[in-house]
Amino acid sequence: MRVWIVAKPAGIDSLEEREQTTPRPGPGEVLVRMRAASLNYRDLMVVGGRYARGAPLPNLVPLSDGAGEVAETGPGVTRVKQGDRVAAIFMQSWIGGEIEPEHAASSLGGAIHGVLAEYVVFRQDGLVKLPEHLSFEEGATLPCAAVTAWNALYGGRPLRVGESVLVLGTGGVSIFALQIAHAAGARVIATSSSDGKLAQAKTLGASDGVNYRDHPEWHEQVLQLTGGRGVDHVVEVGGTGTLPRSIAAARLGGQVHQIGVLTGGGTIDPSTAMRKGLIQRGIYVGSRQMFEALNNAIELHRITPVIDRVFGFEQAKDAYRHLESQKHVGKVVIRVE
Repeated sequence: MRVWIVAKPAGIDSLEEREQTTPRPGPGEVLVRMRAASLNYRDLMVVGGRYARGAPLPNLVPLSDGAGEVAETGPGVTRVKQGDRVAAIFMQSWIGGEIEPEHAASSLGGAIHGVLAEYVVFRQDGLVKLPEHLSFEEGATLPCAAVTAWNALYGGRPLRVGESVLVLGTGGVSIFALQIAHAAGARVIATSSSDGKLAQAKTLGASDGVNYRDHPEWHEQVLQLTGGRGVDHVVEVGGTGTLPRSIAAARLGGQVHQIGVLTGGGTIDPSTAMRKGLIQRGIYVGSRQMFEALNNAIELHRITPVIDRVFGFEQAKDAYRHLESQKHVGKVVIRVE
C-alpha cells in the first residue's frame, strides 16, 4: 500500500510517500480502506517539529482525520462489519467521560501513527459510522475540527436557543461551530480579515461579520452588535494574541472556549475574566460519545461540512501548503484513491 510519512519533523518537504506492507487486523481490530483524510493546523505543527506534545514517532504516518470503508475485521469485532462507512476518532481510547492522560497518548497523527495511508488498522472502539448523507471527503473533516466545535458548545454549559456565539476566523473549527450554532438557533458573529470570507460565513448562517483588519479592536464591534452585553460563547482559536479581546467580547458569566494557538504576543490580565465571572475552558478535541452526538445533530439538520479544496493522494504536500497559506474557508481534504 501507499503511505505518507514524516521522515523528520523539518517542514512540509520532509514528507515522503512510501510503499509499505498492507497490515492485517488482529483480535478486536478493524482494517479500513481509507478514502479521504483532512488536515488541521496541528498537522503543520507536527511536520514542522513545533508540536508541544513530545517528539513525533520515527517515520510517523501523519494526520488524525480520515474516513473510509471497513475492508476486514479481526476476531471478536462486533461494532462494525465489512463495507461499513466509518471515521476514526481522534483519540482512539477516549470513549467517554473526562479526558485522561492515557487518552492523549492515543491521539492519531501525533502520539501514534495517523491516517494518511491507503489502509489503516484501528481498534473497533476507535471508529464511528458516518452520517449517511455525507461523502467520504465530508466525513473525513469531522474527527478533530467538528468534534472540537461540538465540545466547545456542548461539553460544558450547553449552548441554548437564542444565545450568541462569536467565532474567530473561517478555519475548520470556526466554520463547524458556526454551522452547529446556527442549526441550534443561536446568533453567530464571525470575524475575518477578508470581506469575501465574511460574506461566505453569512451564507452559512452568520448574522454579522467583523473585519479585524478594518477594526483592530474588533471586540468593540462585537459589543456594539450585542448592545454592549457581549456574547454568550466565544470559540477562541487564536491564542494569546486574541484572547484578551475574546474575554472583552464575552458577556458577564459567559464562556470562552480556548482551542487554538495560532497567534502569540498578547498579555493576559486575569482580572477582567475574574470580574466578569467567565468560564474559560481548554478544549482538546473530544470523546467518541461527543462524536456520536455530533453525528446525530449532523443527520438531523442535514449539515454539510464546508470543504475548501480536495487534493489527490500524491498532492499531499500541496494540501499542506494550501492550509499553511490560510486562504481556505473550512477544510482542506486529501482524497485517497
